[in-house]
Amino acid sequence: MVSKSPDPIDKHVGLRVRIRRMLLGMSQEKLGEALGLTFQQVQKYEKGANRIGASRLQQIAAILSVPVNYFFEGAPGLATPAAGMSDGADSQYMAEFLGTPEAIQLNRAFMAITDPAVRRRIVDLVTALAGDAGKPPVADTVVL
Repeated sequence: MVSKSPDPIDKHVGLRVRIRRMLLGMSQEKLGEALGLTFQQVQKYEKGANRIGASRLQQIAAILSVPVNYFFEGAPGLATPAAGMSDGADSQYMAEFLGTPEAIQLNRAFMAITDPAVRRRIVDLVTALAGDAGKPPVADTVVL
């Protein structure tokens, strides 16, 4: 018997559920309770193993305080990528990264910094530590 791999859209929607849930500091168990499901069912949704129906997606959006279209931002195969997201592998890589505990922790800590100058210095530091990988493409560089 051949196992079917999850549809890329289902995986993307599930990943967006995971990202938002983690940003809110909500456990899979708490989301499951709010939906009347087990945490295992939430896990299956987040992995894309089980599709999320329209009414269930509406419930999840309400619980996580986002519009339904949030779950489709940057989804593979959409005609127009969401604002700020490039189409293709880069957006998928970003979505996967944003679903990690380290990214959530980094975002929370960064957002807690209120001084714009300090935030800019942190971005500069991380860019310097990343070396060439953190530099913008030459086409984006402005020469005065």
